[in-house]
Amino acid sequence: MVPSKRVYILLTSGIILAATLAIFLGIPSSIAIALLLDMVVLGLMVVDGLRLPSHRVQISRELPPRLSIGQDNPVFLNVIANTNAVVQIADYYPSEFKVSVPTLRTTVANNTTQELTYNVHPTQRGEFSWGDIQIRQLGSWGLAWDNWKIPQSLTVKVYPDLIGLRSLSIRLTLKSSGVNRQRQLGIGTEFAELRNYRTGEDLRFIDWKATARRLGAGNTSPLVRVLEPEKEQTLLILLDRGRLMTARVQNLQRFDWGLNATLSLALAGLYRGDRVGVGVFDRQMHAWIPPERGQHHLSQLIDRLTPIQPVLLESDYLGAVTNFVKQQTRRCLVVIITDLVDVTASAELLAALTKLAPRYLPFCVTLRDPQVDRLAQTPTEGETIAAYTRAVALDLLAQRQLAFAQLKQKGVLVLDAPANQITNQLVDRYLLLKARNQL
Repeated sequence: MVPSKRVYILLTSGIILAATLAIFLGIPSSIAIALLLDMVVLGLMVVDGLRLPSHRVQISRELPPRLSIGQDNPVFLNVIANTNAVVQIADYYPSEFKVSVPTLRTTVANNTTQELTYNVHPTQRGEFSWGDIQIRQLGSWGLAWDNWKIPQSLTVKVYPDLIGLRSLSIRLTLKSSGVNRQRQLGIGTEFAELRNYRTGEDLRFIDWKATARRLGAGNTSPLVRVLEPEKEQTLLILLDRGRLMTARVQNLQRFDWGLNATLSLALAGLYRGDRVGVGVFDRQMHAWIPPERGQHHLSQLIDRLTPIQPVLLESDYLGAVTNFVKQQTRRCLVVIITDLVDVTASAELLAALTKLAPRYLPFCVTLRDPQVDRLAQTPTEGETIAAYTRAVALDLLAQRQLAFAQLKQKGVLVLDAPANQITNQLVDRYLLLKARNQL
């Protein structure tokens, strides 16, 4: 039982009243009256508090079955009251999580159910302990709080960005359906359909045999072949988990941004009918998941990749590429997700990627820190430290561009984007490669 603010106000009012009465009744009488009033207030508070346990609200918590890192995950609290109730709720979420509202306060009407919502924002993957629910309920007279816990302890798991995967799945489904599907003349190599010739289209894509059969049946409109990007190709993703991937960017480790991008790219590849495989490496190949087709493969990738964490080890790019070449002999798209500093520090990465071309189609994806971009773009006004910081940021970006220029000269595809934007840009780039049939 905890006194409410109203009790303290009433007790304070009793002291003020005693001081006033002392002028007319004398000090002994005023003290006696003040004590009597205080005893009445405290007695009413006790009675109010003792009545509360029989009218306690019931609360249950609902969580997503899998929490997504770097996203706002909704938590639902269902409050059931058998009388008018004012409640304060403190949910003991994991201390590692950010939260939108630490303490919830609401008024629930008699015999009703109210749903409260707040968001948790995990910045780490793994298992976390979620505690009980702490409740404070105000008595009907507003004099006492009943304070108790509802046992709701459980263990929750934080996965990569599954919310983002669901959104991407919807986007890919829309792209592959009817109107949005990229079936155009001359784009791709896989036959999609025959349709009537339209004025102004290239005559080279007319299917003369099909047109002849149609003319024989009495129809006069030529038919053209519509192509789409070839399916059932192979996409291999090599994800670096070495030292450079341990740095935090926008509250997440660079590796987590890379893992989100890996799963999103894998989802896009599986939607397009490709065989998708993933390797995670540092000094050695830490995990290897052979290429497979089908949406069921995405669940396997999520389960295998979720427990992996980055390590403070220098990555062996040549070793990873050598291991990959032994596993995959046929030509495929090889996407390496990592980061680089400059030409000198990334010499091994450049050598490894160069080794892949032209037998494979290498694609280097690097996750830039947007803070460096902001520092490079922020003008300085004579401050020495700010000017030096901007000069360093500009030099880092220039060194990266030099390294990318060397990669492009060797036939390596390159994508350098802020870590928090890498997923969408990578998926769009992959879909463009498929549409242009570059593999």
